[in-house]
Amino acid sequence: MKILWLSHLIPYPPKGGVLQRSYHLLKETAKHNEVHLLAFNQKDLIAPLFDNMDEGIKEANVHLSGFCKSVSFFPIPIDSSPIKKKIIAFKSLFTKYPYTINWLLSDEFGVRLKTIIEKEEFDFIHFDTISLAPFKKICGDTATSLDHHNIESHMLFRRARKDANWLKKMYFNQEGRRLEKYEKRLCPTFTFNFTCSDVDTERLLSISPASKAHTIPNGVDINYFDPKPATEKINRLIFAGTLNWYPNIEAVNFIADKIWPALKSVIPDIAIDIIGANPPKRLVELSKSDPDFNVHGFVDDVRPFFKEAKCYVCPIKDGGGTKLKILDALSMGMAIVADDIACEGIEVTNNQDVIFATSGPEYIAAIKQIIKNNDLRTELETNARTLAIKKYSYDMIGKSLSNLYAQYNKQ
Repeated sequence: MKILWLSHLIPYPPKGGVLQRSYHLLKETAKHNEVHLLAFNQKDLIAPLFDNMDEGIKEANVHLSGFCKSVSFFPIPIDSSPIKKKIIAFKSLFTKYPYTINWLLSDEFGVRLKTIIEKEEFDFIHFDTISLAPFKKICGDTATSLDHHNIESHMLFRRARKDANWLKKMYFNQEGRRLEKYEKRLCPTFTFNFTCSDVDTERLLSISPASKAHTIPNGVDINYFDPKPATEKINRLIFAGTLNWYPNIEAVNFIADKIWPALKSVIPDIAIDIIGANPPKRLVELSKSDPDFNVHGFVDDVRPFFKEAKCYVCPIKDGGGTKLKILDALSMGMAIVADDIACEGIEVTNNQDVIFATSGPEYIAAIKQIIKNNDLRTELETNARTLAIKKYSYDMIGKSLSNLYAQYNKQ
């Protein structure tokens, strides 16, 4: 089949979260189909990953062209000025559609999409987020698919419940309500939708029961995230994730405030590595005064940090979809302590593949168990790696998506 893949980001390099899912699904789909890529360049997402962004974009183009038939990148109009995002966010209070739908509007992208559709005959046009849905009207009768990395309205409602600022609560609530209406109306117009977990599939169908929805889970490159060859582990913790995303910011602040001081008092030789682009300044300052609290920013290869640490800590209490950082940790055979929200949509079992914790004292007790009990830690590590291989290999997940395209193409 010939597939046109529309993306809200350049899906390269596969370093963290949304980049990993987008990259691997695109790559696996291209193994079984002819794929053409039209992608927006989110500057804030790609800039921290390269020393020079222009060179990084060239590298991405070369790499993605290795398995895509054609590759085109486009600027996001609101990225041209820092104030434009705020203006669009404010204007979206009074426009037909919410900010989530308005932020990617681009005449240049629309013209290119129209041109390539007129030139090529595609079996499917894939939309990698609902924010791209305004371009669907250009696609005519061509079959379409929509990926939901999260159920966006659900994320906004959850954020509204948690935010202490009443003005932000109001904004997120109205955005969530309007987006939910949009999801209800637009999602059934796609040939099929897919989410990254059964939980999100249920959420989507509760909003839009007329939609055709399937689960294509998040996955992990089990050959890249491989705990072998093993190295000696020390009394060290790790958290990894892009640190300008609000659930990750909340998580690392929770570590610094609710876990770290009390944990140090019971395990004096403990250390931690906080890894991810754009770390909060207060954590950077803390790392300067505490040599055991290490804030690294973006690192090109996180695997050595995994291999050295005895425990992966993930107190994420917000967001949606499934957390690729948990899948990475499972594949690396890590003993994991995490909030159950951080593990939503992943088939882990408490005290078997992961230990659930919510409060600071619960995290401290679980970490202490893992540090002190080698048998428990080994059991968790073994079960984690086994689960990743059995359920979350991208090779298997990519085949499932290609089978969906084939199934709907026959209808």
